[in-house]
Amino acid sequence: MADHTSTQAHGNVDVGAETAMDQLARSSPPAPEKTRREKSGTVWTATAHIVALLIGSSVLAVAWTFAQLGWVAGPAVVVSLSVVTYYSSALLADCYRDDDPDHLGGAVHGEYIGAVRSYLGPKSVTFCGIIQYGVLWAAMVAYTITSSSSMSAVQRVNRFHRSWLDASDGDGGTTGVRYMVVFGAFQLLLSQLPSLENVAWLSVIAVATSFGYSSICLGLCAAKWASHHGGVRGTLAGAAADSPGEKVFNVLLAVGNIAISYIYSPVLFEIQDTVRTPPSESKTMKKASLYGLAVSAVFYLLLGVSGYAAFGNDAPSNILTGAAFHEPFWLVDVANACVVVHFLGAYQVIAQPVFARLEAYVGGRWPESRLVTASYELRLRVPAWTSATTAVTLLPAKMALRSAVIVATTAVATMMPFFNAVLGFIAALGFWPLAVYLPVSMHIARVKIRRGEARWWALQGASMALLVVAVGMGVASVRDMVQRLNEAAPFQATD
Repeated sequence: MADHTSTQAHGNVDVGAETAMDQLARSSPPAPEKTRREKSGTVWTATAHIVALLIGSSVLAVAWTFAQLGWVAGPAVVVSLSVVTYYSSALLADCYRDDDPDHLGGAVHGEYIGAVRSYLGPKSVTFCGIIQYGVLWAAMVAYTITSSSSMSAVQRVNRFHRSWLDASDGDGGTTGVRYMVVFGAFQLLLSQLPSLENVAWLSVIAVATSFGYSSICLGLCAAKWASHHGGVRGTLAGAAADSPGEKVFNVLLAVGNIAISYIYSPVLFEIQDTVRTPPSESKTMKKASLYGLAVSAVFYLLLGVSGYAAFGNDAPSNILTGAAFHEPFWLVDVANACVVVHFLGAYQVIAQPVFARLEAYVGGRWPESRLVTASYELRLRVPAWTSATTAVTLLPAKMALRSAVIVATTAVATMMPFFNAVLGFIAALGFWPLAVYLPVSMHIARVKIRRGEARWWALQGASMALLVVAVGMGVASVRDMVQRLNEAAPFQATD
């Protein structure tokens, strides 16, 4: 039987360096690997999970991103980050199994933190766990805020169309908070789905709706571009700034906007753990990563080019919030509705690993507690007019724990409307450790690359170069966060 949290370390392990996060990584009791019948995922369901995460709110801001980078650097950044992300995801996919990834057998790692402990030892677990689950939880908060912005945009665009008010929404802050509560209420229901495998259908819906609003954005931008009678706006170097330093900060923020959307490594192992065999999980995951990244890159390039050509250096930070388009109002409404549905699904893709880790910790911490282990079976007639019954297992501890996470996340979103800036800072810090440093370090440990070899220097050099970029993104995000703090107020949502 395979242990999903194998304790075999491939490096020097300090057995005495046990930490709370290390205990958290080992809290799941050993369990046999899922059988092939239970693993129903395919390359297409894995691709759906990835695309649901990659095509997010950054799509709505890609025109602004290109405006800061210009016609040369804009496409170059999208392509470069796609290549870097695919390479790092391929390294991670090979780390799913301790043995040769092309052959079945051996211990598997259904969680990122378990793979880190196996290959790098317990000292790296705390570092990984804090960043990984911090980024995931921060994304849950940001999804709540962004979804409320799209719901508020529907109200704003409709009011503008009817000429009731001008484009500004007088009570948009408190209205946005109410929409956050509505979004959180839907997540309370969806969070009771057992695992990531059970939300594959939700990811398919999320992908469909992401294509929906991305296509609408593309069509609106193309129409705006066509209204220029063939004229292309924008410059090679992007929008000018008041000073060279301001320009550098804007460029780093723009790179961060793209980099944030490419962080799906924290849930890569969870996605890979859903795919069936044969072929090996690593082969399936590499294909899914390639397809998902290719589709996402094409959408980012198309939207960036059309949006920048349409608006030039004055491109808005969000195409759909009413600043760029008011008509046709119904089409803008449909696009914003698609944004909300997409985030309903994407939220669960990142929330399920958080739920699984917390439940494993609680179960390992109090294995004999009746409150933790209690379960009840409820039989329902489905359909109600027949005698056929369906058994539903209720786990009160799981329901309470997941509900508490959702409520806390929603509460933080309402109190910190500027949290998108905080997310930018966390994601800037998370991009390098989760998508570059740890994958490279685990790959070196797995294939036993010796220190000082040419390949070792190449991998470490690339890692250090990306660290410099990540630090720059973090500094720019802190600066942006400080500026937003001076403008935001608790319980008042901002775009």
